Amino acid sequence: MMAPGSLWYAWGGWNQSLFLWINAYHSHYWDVLMLAMTALGDHKHYPVYMAVALLLSAWRRAWLPNRNVVIFGVGYVITGWIVGGIKPALDFPRPLRALGPHVVHVVGRPEFFHSFPSGHATFVVLLAASLSPGAAAPLRWAAWIFAALVCLSRPALGAHFPVDVLAGALIALVVVYSLRGLDVLIARRGVVLRAGRGALVE
Repeated sequence: MMAPGSLWYAWGGWNQSLFLWINAYHSHYWDVLMLAMTALGDHKHYPVYMAVALLLSAWRRAWLPNRNVVIFGVGYVITGWIVGGIKPALDFPRPLRALGPHVVHVVGRPEFFHSFPSGHATFVVLLAASLSPGAAAPLRWAAWIFAALVCLSRPALGAHFPVDVLAGALIALVVVYSLRGLDVLIARRGVVLRAGRGALVE
């Protein structure tokens, strides 16, 4: 069943318990950090991240392969379509609506609807998974640390249950590695076609 109480979503109560454990800790500096991570992890900043990726790839190709930037762009369109379809179709309640204000500590803007999956988690994992392979080590570390902090910020701020975050991350990973597999197949086919043409010429 596609419902918030289903075993695949509730995890026998562990989804809620893990959320409450993450959401329980608060301090001024921690909340500021979590708010900053959520703000930076919003998919609305995609044009900025894409512009930086394009410039970096053109300036230092060894730091960021061109192919990674293409996968990031195509993946953004695909994941946007997937998440944009799932969220309103399921319309799972956010923690604040599901558990109430007496239980959930909300930092920032209160949200009530379209909890599953997390769009923030989808976007930042897409960014890290698509741009990091073959990139310079500092970029890889920065991308994945950024993704982890943004994902953590969603339950910390009271915006998402852990399963929402996990689902968003998995969607991004499946899309990225599917695109990478397709890219490899296309590259191999190109090699075979070139080899065949060379044999015909000979």
